[in-house]
Amino acid sequence: MPNVTNRLNASLARLLPEKRLVLGSEGNARVVRLRPATQLAAVSGITLAFGWTLVASSVLAIDAISAGSSRDQIIRTQAAFEERLTELSQERDARAAEALAAQNRFAVALEQVSQMQSQLLASEEQRRELEAGLDVVQSSLRDALAKRDGDQKAVAEAAGSDADPARRDEVTAALDIVTGELRQAADERASAVQEAREAKREAEDLSVERDQILARNDEILTQLEDALSISVEPLDDVFRSVGMNPDDVLETIREGYSGQGGPLTPMSYSTRGDAALTHSETKANQIIVTLDQMNTYRIAMEKLPLAMPVKQSFRYSSGFGRRWGRAHEGIDMAAPVGTPIHATGDGVVTYAGRQGAYGNLIKIEHELGVETRYGHLSRIRVKVGQRVSQGERIGDMGNTGRSTGPHLHYEVRMKGRAVDPMSFIKAASNVQ
Repeated sequence: MPNVTNRLNASLARLLPEKRLVLGSEGNARVVRLRPATQLAAVSGITLAFGWTLVASSVLAIDAISAGSSRDQIIRTQAAFEERLTELSQERDARAAEALAAQNRFAVALEQVSQMQSQLLASEEQRRELEAGLDVVQSSLRDALAKRDGDQKAVAEAAGSDADPARRDEVTAALDIVTGELRQAADERASAVQEAREAKREAEDLSVERDQILARNDEILTQLEDALSISVEPLDDVFRSVGMNPDDVLETIREGYSGQGGPLTPMSYSTRGDAALTHSETKANQIIVTLDQMNTYRIAMEKLPLAMPVKQSFRYSSGFGRRWGRAHEGIDMAAPVGTPIHATGDGVVTYAGRQGAYGNLIKIEHELGVETRYGHLSRIRVKVGQRVSQGERIGDMGNTGRSTGPHLHYEVRMKGRAVDPMSFIKAASNVQ
């Protein structure tokens, strides 16, 4: 072994010549020899220490950069989410404005239809009066002509049978009177014919105006039908997206809002323009039905839990579906302990207490067979049987039950079956 050490020192002597350190103390001196192998070991140790320091510093720097990138990514994601929420809010306002404009247009159209019907009634009454007047004038003319013919015949007979000059003068005077009356009757007949022609032209003008009014009325009703159809389609999609049959929803709402009453008045019927008016009335009735459908949808939307349970800043930490080999029947929203939790819709509290893995749990029963659950709460602020409104604070976020950190476990159940709460949240954004 010493020979190996000597050979190693000899081979390293050219690169690391032997050095001597003189250590002196109170007159005593000690010489320490630093052989090449010792120097190599020292240099290697220093190099390893420096390399380890460099690698550790690099790892720390990389971790710091990664942490900064993650924070930037989170900030960008949150900004994008807030921007999307802003866009959805603006879209909701636009839809609401469109619905309000459609209702205003419908009210204006109904007013126009009422005015048009009043005008049609007046024109029809005027036409009947003109026809009645024309019939009277024609009857008077026929009577006058018949009287004239009878007088002329009587005069001729009298002239032929009586040659007395005095009698002839009387007959001539009577004939002049009859002739004057006939001339006056002829003038009246000509005037009546002119009035009849003017009345006919006026009736034709009124008929054209009526047709134009009906055409405009039909155009307005068609526009209203199109606008209402466009407004109803998103509402149908909302209920289908959350797994509800729109027809069943409408039927359920109508059963709860079906009151009727009041005095009954006999109906009056009109024979004016049956075909055209019936077509317009059919469209108007269809529009009324569609408006009733929209109003029923609005009532149903108010009964669904469409609001957000957490209004402050939070992070979606887990979604709906399978997780860790088991079914996760809700979504998790993580935020600090004590973050306010709000009811997502009007309803009645059916449970408020501790329940197994849920920890502190609140159950709220809504209409249309919908139930919401709020788990892992640190504090419960409601009692069983209490009626709550949408947006009302019902508890505080916590870390109770089976939980790895403070968050809210939010569930939505339809007739006892768990559904994805995000479908309700997205549905709310589509109609707002």
